[in-house]
Amino acid sequence: MWKDRRFEPCIQKEAYIFKVPCITLREDTEWVETVEDGWNLLVGAESEKIVGMANDFEPEGEQRDVFGSGDTSERIVKCIKEHD
Repeated sequence: MWKDRRFEPCIQKEAYIFKVPCITLREDTEWVETVEDGWNLLVGAESEKIVGMANDFEPEGEQRDVFGSGDTSERIVKCIKEHD
């Protein structure tokens, strides 16, 4: 399990994209979709809560395609070739 120990919000998004559960040591997040889908837990700074969640966290939700399908570069190249 990957724990967000840095204050780098992109880790939450990257973990979601790679289907890695994420425990975020913050009270809020820019990536609310990751929390809504159940793949990111916001636990704040309470040590008991952090330890408890780290031991028991298993994502329950299905991941939606909220950050795209991963084929943006291919679509851009195709568009450029069509208009070249």
